[in-house]
Amino acid sequence: MRTDDLNVLVYAAEHGSLSAAARELAITPAVASVAIKRLEDALGTRLLVRSTRSLRLTPAGAHYLVHAKTALSALAEGEKELHRERQEIAGELSLSMPSDLGRNVLLGWLDRFMARHPQLRLRLRVSDRVSDLFRQPVEIALRYGVPEDSSLVALPLKSDNHRAVCAAPSYIARHGEPATPDELRQHNCLCFNLGERVHNQWQFGSERISVQGNRVSDDAECVRRWALAGEGIAYKSRLDVQTDLEAGRLVALLAAFPTEPAPLYLVCPHRLSLTPAVVALKDFLIERLQENAK
Repeated sequence: MRTDDLNVLVYAAEHGSLSAAARELAITPAVASVAIKRLEDALGTRLLVRSTRSLRLTPAGAHYLVHAKTALSALAEGEKELHRERQEIAGELSLSMPSDLGRNVLLGWLDRFMARHPQLRLRLRVSDRVSDLFRQPVEIALRYGVPEDSSLVALPLKSDNHRAVCAAPSYIARHGEPATPDELRQHNCLCFNLGERVHNQWQFGSERISVQGNRVSDDAECVRRWALAGEGIAYKSRLDVQTDLEAGRLVALLAAFPTEPAPLYLVCPHRLSLTPAVVALKDFLIERLQENAK
């Protein structure tokens, strides 16, 4: 059933004329007449009794008019509510973020963001598995790297982020530091598993080094904890380990060699997903990341 047809019925009843209803709705009388007939056919009953000079509701039409007005009013209110949510930082924000950065950095930042916007509700998914933004109940995602799906909208949060080779002082004390990327082959390297693929090809400029080790995880936080425990060398996003490097819990290795870019993006399925809440979160995260870099 078409809402346009319901509007014709309401306006015709209010004005007592199909022609007047047509003028109000900026359509032709013929289109208005077809709308009423389509509505009556759908309902299987007469709604209006029409002559060349007058129009009146049938008993069934008068009864149905009440429900038509209620339905149109509910739809209009729903549209207003959606518009209001798109203008305010309110409603529900569904967000997916990587485990290590999420737990150790972003979670605290999100607490501050939510304190600024008490009308907002947060639904959080913390995982290193790539969320399907078209099938899963996730509105936006924070991801490392440019999304392979070109239909997604990707907004850069930190374009200059790179990976860092790092290990705990205890590991270095036992095994020494690699002087070149090639020497990583002689060390226990802690690898990350994304889906079915093990990320054991570590990039340094145009050179890729195949590494191996005795531990692999699909959770980046596990890799970080193994590195902190002195179990091996990790190849992590610098954002994930920056506080550990600054505190001396981890030591940056091979600093003279360029590593693989790991830009951080805010990703959403469509431009219409960029609600005021999403835009505010993007701006907030960019501010925090810039402060964190100082």
